Amino acid sequence: MPKTSLPVRLALLVAGTTLPLIVFAVGTILRNYEQDRQEAAQHVLETVRSIRLVLDAEVQRMTDGLQVLTLTESLRSGDFEGFRSIASGFLNQYSRDGVILVADRKGRQLFSSVSADTASLPPRNNRDIVERLFVSKRPQYSNLFLGSVKKQLIVTVEVPVVRDGEVVYEISFSPPLALFQTILDKQRPGAEWTLSLLDGSGTVFARIPNPQDTVGKPASPTVLSDMLHKSEAVMPTVSLEGIPLMSGFAHSALTGWIIAAGVTESSLVAPLWRDLAIASVIGAVLLLIGLAFAVRMATTIARGEMLHNLLVEELNHRVKNTLAILQAIAAQTFRSATRMEREKFEGRLGALAEAHNLLSREKWQGAELADVITRVLQPYRLSNPERVRMSGPKLPLSPRLAVVLSMIVHEIATNAAKYGALSNDSGMVSLEWEVMEDNASRKLRMIWTETGGPPVTAPVQRGFGSRLIERSARDQLGGEATVDFLPRGVVYTVTCALEDQ
Repeated sequence: MPKTSLPVRLALLVAGTTLPLIVFAVGTILRNYEQDRQEAAQHVLETVRSIRLVLDAEVQRMTDGLQVLTLTESLRSGDFEGFRSIASGFLNQYSRDGVILVADRKGRQLFSSVSADTASLPPRNNRDIVERLFVSKRPQYSNLFLGSVKKQLIVTVEVPVVRDGEVVYEISFSPPLALFQTILDKQRPGAEWTLSLLDGSGTVFARIPNPQDTVGKPASPTVLSDMLHKSEAVMPTVSLEGIPLMSGFAHSALTGWIIAAGVTESSLVAPLWRDLAIASVIGAVLLLIGLAFAVRMATTIARGEMLHNLLVEELNHRVKNTLAILQAIAAQTFRSATRMEREKFEGRLGALAEAHNLLSREKWQGAELADVITRVLQPYRLSNPERVRMSGPKLPLSPRLAVVLSMIVHEIATNAAKYGALSNDSGMVSLEWEVMEDNASRKLRMIWTETGGPPVTAPVQRGFGSRLIERSARDQLGGEATVDFLPRGVVYTVTCALEDQ
């Protein structure tokens, strides 16, 4: 049997080393995809619950306002003309498209903000809710129905007018449906999301997208039955436009209305195909590079089996290390399904590049902390250097500390530019650092303080950037990173041990 040539043996070795690693990378990507789907389902449910809180707060504000109106003497005494100016003041909060009605138990309209000629007004259309209000003596919230005056689809908030312990009238407010559209507009996480508000029967009265084509229609058949029998759930569905979604819904305990949200399945699957493509390309490139390198190495080997074995071990080591580094970058950067992933990836690589450039200039002997921070924050100081103020002692850093701290400061500044003090024109940031003596060791403490930014609210879910800050400080620097969401602004505190230079 002929002996296999050295180039062929090296090529087989490269293939045998690289292909299992590619298979392992694909398996890791698939596991990450399943984890991302679970996280997406949780995000959908948290989004629904958040919208429910906003909706309930707004409807409760309407109810409280109507209950205040029921205490006015003009309404309680039946002086409806005197009540008109008071009702007008209430409507000014919701634009003139809203309507206030006062009716008796038989549904006869005694007052309307639309017309002073109540004698010509038709009786209430939703008599059932009027009867429930008189019996329960409690506020009621209607399903979507056709109003008797404007002949438009409306929902109503109904409050009893009580005199001597008995309900004498009911006051009804039909808020403009555009108000609910505005709530959804403000709560929509992204363009790939579908948000809906539905009444207790599962009929849409506000929706994003396509409200003009969907208001008044029942929910998608793929989810309607579950909506009517479960308090909340998350499941795969198909939208009214025929788009596959990962959807969730929850019922409001106040109104009985249903809040639904869904994110397109394509936005969840696209990262999987992208990551698989990246892994395939990286694997193919590494395999070709390895094969080319193997052939080149084989042509230079002429000094026996010892040198041959040494080169094979070197090839194996380089291929494994290169693939591990690229795989870590791909897995950590591209596992997120958000629209901003390209900017995140480029920003993090940019932060690493700036730190490496600085260290290269110093011939990898280290770098000054002030220089590292200045390079990272330079884009935010171009228009107004006073927006970002830095102060602290002169402090040389080792190459490892310089790289990790540049990444941490980059992530903090990115968060401030998105959500914090650097996201508007008036916010300010102060970055201070000091060296603390702790027995025989020294520690660095950095404090990032934001003021003048938008109102601060703690995020419902921690993103990859926040986890990167925390884990980098803990695992790579042997310290810790904490964040406090204070009313005046976010405060980050990062501590780490200083290495001897």
